[in-house]
Amino acid sequence: MDMRREIASAETRIRPYVRETPVEESAALGGPGRGRVVLKLEHLQITGSFKLRGAMNKLLSLPREQREKGVVTASSGNHGAAVAYGLKALGLQGVIFVPENASSAKVASIRAFGAEIRTHATDSGITETFARRYAEDNGRIYVSPYNDPDVVAGQGTIGAELARQLDAIDALYVALGGGGLISGIAGYLKSIGRRVEVVACSPENSAVMHHSARAGRILEMESRPTLSDGTAGAVEPGAITLDLCRRYVDRYLLVSEEEIGEAMRLILDRHHTVIEGAAGVAAAGCLKDRDRPAGKNSVIVLCGANISRDRLKQIL
Repeated sequence: MDMRREIASAETRIRPYVRETPVEESAALGGPGRGRVVLKLEHLQITGSFKLRGAMNKLLSLPREQREKGVVTASSGNHGAAVAYGLKALGLQGVIFVPENASSAKVASIRAFGAEIRTHATDSGITETFARRYAEDNGRIYVSPYNDPDVVAGQGTIGAELARQLDAIDALYVALGGGGLISGIAGYLKSIGRRVEVVACSPENSAVMHHSARAGRILEMESRPTLSDGTAGAVEPGAITLDLCRRYVDRYLLVSEEEIGEAMRLILDRHHTVIEGAAGVAAAGCLKDRDRPAGKNSVIVLCGANISRDRLKQIL
């Protein structure tokens, strides 16, 4: 996969449908001895999550006859909302499978775009496997949340924006779930020669790709409840993102639920904006990182803002 070329093409393709999100310096996370910290405000994306980029790139890349058959996807919420938005924007049909315990706020977001929703299982990895099989049995295209080069390229357009917005990025902190976001952004920045240390941040309670990347193979692991529902659950066997993460990610960090909650509160208090747990994971990773380059420029990708009122009350 030629990351630079594919992501440049994706950016041209999706630009009419997505928002170029701003960056904002954070005095709360940076400061003397800690260097400059900049937030990439991707939680301000149209659907409240970066997932819109990959979903739109995939849908727009499909041949006409495949689009007309309809698509199938599986999602813990954000990817589902992104696909639902894309289906509505393009006048297409599709079925979106979500885990039975998916965030109510995220399911409501999917439903708001008029998509057909079905539930299956309580682990997003199992939901994905079922949805892919359903697509095959019904002659439809399956749109993976991360295990697809078109989806990875779409997420990588964040890297293209960062390259335009910032002259220097020494360290990049990104939440790690299936790996599509971090491998897309990192792949682009490194393909254009940016010398950036890429740090993957995962919740201790559900860190399947974290441990899989270290093991060199996709592991089957139990996931415990986490504030970061957007990164939780299993990783699809054979996922292309495993090799991409191993190629482009420099370091891996784990953060606790307490650290995630504290980071979310800090962003709310100091930046007056609400983020979801996955975005809190990246911020918590930066706060926790003892190896953060002193006096350098760090970027945290705030990947989403879709959080239910009940979950928000829980962390406040």
